[in-house]
Amino acid sequence: MTETSPHPMTSDEGLEAFRTGTVIPAHPLALDASRRLDERRQRALTRYYLEAGAGGLAVAVHTTQFAIHEPERGLLAPVLELAASTAAEYTDRSPVLVAGVCGPTEQAVAEAELAASLGYHLTLLAPYGATDLSEEELLDRTRAVGEVLPVIGFYLQPAVGGRTLPRPFWRQLAEIPSVVGVKVAPFDRYATLDVVHGIADSDRHSDVAFYTGNDDHIVGDLLATYSTGAEFVGGLLGQWAVWTRGAVRLLELARRAKNGDDQALRQVMDLDTALTDANAAIFDALNNFRGCVPGIHEVLRRQGLLEGTWCLDEKETLGPGQMAEIDRVWRTYPYLRDDDFVAERIDRWLA
Repeated sequence: MTETSPHPMTSDEGLEAFRTGTVIPAHPLALDASRRLDERRQRALTRYYLEAGAGGLAVAVHTTQFAIHEPERGLLAPVLELAASTAAEYTDRSPVLVAGVCGPTEQAVAEAELAASLGYHLTLLAPYGATDLSEEELLDRTRAVGEVLPVIGFYLQPAVGGRTLPRPFWRQLAEIPSVVGVKVAPFDRYATLDVVHGIADSDRHSDVAFYTGNDDHIVGDLLATYSTGAEFVGGLLGQWAVWTRGAVRLLELARRAKNGDDQALRQVMDLDTALTDANAAIFDALNNFRGCVPGIHEVLRRQGLLEGTWCLDEKETLGPGQMAEIDRVWRTYPYLRDDDFVAERIDRWLA
């Protein structure tokens, strides 16, 4: 950790860093046993991600729990501010700050204005709270939010609150000048192709950066080059909220592999199945992703970063058999973990 930065990253610098491609963990929410915000551990998580080498942070997104957007909880502003102020401690790795925004147009615009006031560079526009909007209304919402901050489109898998969106939608989304990227996270190869080909049909296709959110297919997305010329330049992932040091290494290996490094290609392919297997356990794929967020919390708890797996919704717990699955992948894939990296620094992060 270094001195507080007097020169935080500007919006233009943040946008350029995003377009180049980087590791952006989806930031969890640290709660105590009373399900209140644990500011000490929330800051520790941010420090972990940045010192692990992440180039950005995505806050108030699905992994942070969409419930923080409910006004009566009073959590959105404090959580966004904690990440921004903690990130300002670092002068040598100013991150791209991405704020998740939700709800109908008026709410989404207000949340984007809050994020902008706190120094965020981009918004990730989630479908949460907007399920009754038509596709055209979703596009209008994007345009309105884009007047405040640049927008990352978001294809969220239906199992955790998303909806199916066809190719024409993605073409029209890409035509909006404020759209600078898309997080592709339908957990479906055919739906992923819909995004890729839809955006390819837009005159702005070269202005939209692709980020994988397909936690079940990270390596495949990072290595793929599509017939349209599209490539995934980075990842904005819940899976990268854990073992983040390894995620940074994975993205670097994938880049080297695509540049013709055969050894890097072999290394990254060796990680492919292991990472997908681990993700199935952490995200509770056996129970239709019921325990996704608590699974992330459990990994962080084992490393000492979180005190427990508590979520805002008391019913949001590990799924049946999920703990045993996490135990299994913990034993089977020790090389995916960054336990030593965390152990050497955690006392300082928690100070």
